[in-house]
Amino acid sequence: MTISQIAAKRKAQLRLRLLLILFASLPLIVAVVAVDWMVRDLITEMQKNQVIAVQSIVLQARKDELKHFVQAGSKVMAHFCGTHDMPTALSHEGKELLRHMDFGDLADDNYFFIYTMDGSNVMHPRLPEIEGKNLWDFKDAAGHLIIQDLLKHARSSDHFVDYVWNRPSTGQIEAKLGYVEYVPECQLMIGTGLYLDYLKEVKDYIDKQTNETIQRTRDRIVLIALGALFVVAAGGLTLNIREQRVANQKLRRMAQQVVESQEAERTRVARDLHDGVSQWLAATKFTFETARLQLQKGDTESSAQTIGNGVQKLQEVMRYVREISHRLRSAMLDDAGLGPTIKQESREFGERTGIRVEVNVAPLPTLPKDLESDLYRAFQEATRNIEKHAHASLVQISLHTERTGLWLVIQDNGVGPGATPALQRDGIGLINMRERVERHGGEFEFQCTPGLTKVTAFIPQTHL
Repeated sequence: MTISQIAAKRKAQLRLRLLLILFASLPLIVAVVAVDWMVRDLITEMQKNQVIAVQSIVLQARKDELKHFVQAGSKVMAHFCGTHDMPTALSHEGKELLRHMDFGDLADDNYFFIYTMDGSNVMHPRLPEIEGKNLWDFKDAAGHLIIQDLLKHARSSDHFVDYVWNRPSTGQIEAKLGYVEYVPECQLMIGTGLYLDYLKEVKDYIDKQTNETIQRTRDRIVLIALGALFVVAAGGLTLNIREQRVANQKLRRMAQQVVESQEAERTRVARDLHDGVSQWLAATKFTFETARLQLQKGDTESSAQTIGNGVQKLQEVMRYVREISHRLRSAMLDDAGLGPTIKQESREFGERTGIRVEVNVAPLPTLPKDLESDLYRAFQEATRNIEKHAHASLVQISLHTERTGLWLVIQDNGVGPGATPALQRDGIGLINMRERVERHGGEFEFQCTPGLTKVTAFIPQTHL
């Protein structure tokens, strides 16, 4: 063999090794990108739900505060008006008392105002220049008659009003939530309000915590991906292309490493999501702090409701995190194996959905980890479809081995996918289940008749 021939052969070997490394790395890269997208999507969705829940709790707490303050002010005015011979006249003592009453952290922005029912301002501690003026026709930039709207709500059953007003501390026109009541003893409207920027502060805080969590998770994914890519590259460079049998064995080993890396990544992401619950607890802590402030003010009814909302939200977050963790990877699968995991998940499925579940899990031999993982994913997909679409009242689950191999059978008495367009659209789930079973040399069967939907996975004894 000439030198040029040897050089050409070595170049061909190098190109082949590079191609092998590339093809072995691509699945890992795709898996890392998919996991990154999934983590970001899940955390973003949880962030949206958390913002909605926390803002509703905070808003309700603020509404309770406004109602409490105005009712207290109304009683003060009713008392002072009742001590005069002319009930339509406002007592100077009552007006001045309310003029100096404020509340909250930003006292400059939290004050009482009083109007007559024809729209004349009686008292405004931050804008004394409008006192005595009739503002019946006063409009905001959008053309809304603000004072008329306040007076209308004062006489109605809904005393809360959304409007815009000049903020004393900033001099800017900002959105405001007001609460107004009609005081018949004085024939006056008394009210107060809170500017709504605190809702934006809550959202900004949750957004900041979420973005930090996403960035930390993505950094860890990148580090693991780089390490995995280094391992794949090192394994690829050590391939001996002159011995085809050895090369094939190493390629199979590399493919197995990719699968294991993907499963290990899902496990790590599940733990990160579980450990990252601190930002959600911070929001719940804010709810209980609100309840504490209400207790300090003596508002036991509102505080009890706020505490109940906080406990309910905490339970929902815990359940949601647990479901996410189970969907990504069940820790019990690694510790106890496929059989006990199926039993536990089936029991939780029945408790969560209210569907009667009959489980028959026989003792199993020691199974390969990748086989356990794929059968568990198939079980998850089947029960998820039943929960979302089947409307079943009975689910029967069987996992056992025979002389010929291992059988996993899941059947229900629901409507089946033919009656639910959503399942027809999401048919990729059945494709994934089939591929997971067939890659272990098994057989997958899906049967659907009225009142009976059955999924069967069979793994031959030679692949156990």
